[in-house]
Amino acid sequence: MSRGLIVIGLVVAALGLAWPWLERLRLGRMPGDIMIQRGNFTFYAPIATCVLVSLFLSLMLWLLRR
Repeated sequence: MSRGLIVIGLVVAALGLAWPWLERLRLGRMPGDIMIQRGNFTFYAPIATCVLVSLFLSLMLWLLRR
């Protein structure tokens, strides 16, 4: 389990370092994402982004298991 946590930590750190380049992919600002702003209240539901990330991760895990 400790190896898994170390790998997850390294992946999160790598994503954090690569964030300036990942922003160019427009993740989080896709057409299916819902954003409601009213006064001092903001509601954000990244539905399309979550679906896209889920499909990508499912494909990657499927390929790794083959």
